[in-house]
Amino acid sequence: MPNRDPPSRHPKRSPRDGKPAFRRKPSGHAAEAGGPAILYGWHTVIAALENPQRHFRRLVLTENAARRLTEQGIEFPVAPEIVRPEKIDARLGPDAVHQGFYAEADPLPSPDISELPPQGIVLVLDQITDPHNVGAMFRSAAAFGVAAVVTTARHSPEATGVLAKAASGALDYVPLVVVGNLARALDALKARGWMAVGLDSEGEGDLASVELAAPLALVLGAEGKGLRQLTRTTCDRVARLDLPGRIKSLNVSNATALALYIAMTRLGALGP
Repeated sequence: MPNRDPPSRHPKRSPRDGKPAFRRKPSGHAAEAGGPAILYGWHTVIAALENPQRHFRRLVLTENAARRLTEQGIEFPVAPEIVRPEKIDARLGPDAVHQGFYAEADPLPSPDISELPPQGIVLVLDQITDPHNVGAMFRSAAAFGVAAVVTTARHSPEATGVLAKAASGALDYVPLVVVGNLARALDALKARGWMAVGLDSEGEGDLASVELAAPLALVLGAEGKGLRQLTRTTCDRVARLDLPGRIKSLNVSNATALALYIAMTRLGALGP
């Protein structure tokens, strides 16, 4: 979990998955710079293609990738460019696992925090800057049905490229709420009935035993730094994850998955 030791996204329904959709305004990040979101890999691109809120600028595919999409009955929103894999390698670099899928799309708009219905769980990220970690946290959020991920316009990675690949399509399943000030955002959530619980290695008690209530905002800080002081004091309480083994801390994305499982189990969202 986030620790102080050295490191060891109202109501209209979406036609795609039946989950609540939001009236969204353009988010910060790449949208403000006018640049496209870079998406690559099978799960990332197919999720975007299935999302009616995505506006594609460019779709680049290998012959095999185009065939896979056609076999899946997925429509192309723009005419695809058919290229050899090396063309995508040249754009992304040799280490990017693109599987023949590359797209440029408008960044998804961001709902206002006041539009989040007071139900379920949201993840609040306090200056977590590693795109691999944030992408993995989005993937866990999608797996556990999290209502939204809240992050700041500054000191957070853009919802593109490596983050999008690590999220494995989750950017198109979980709304990203971008705020200017995290403490004010937490106060806004609390004023609408949310309980804010921070996670930190110096928390007052184990998450499995501290009092929890829905709707719940789980607040996580960056590895090494943990939660900032203002964030800690804005939370209703700060909890830790007690682990039985020799290593007592987890990578922040792994801690997120464990914390979500514990919280949803205790709130009855996963059943007995």
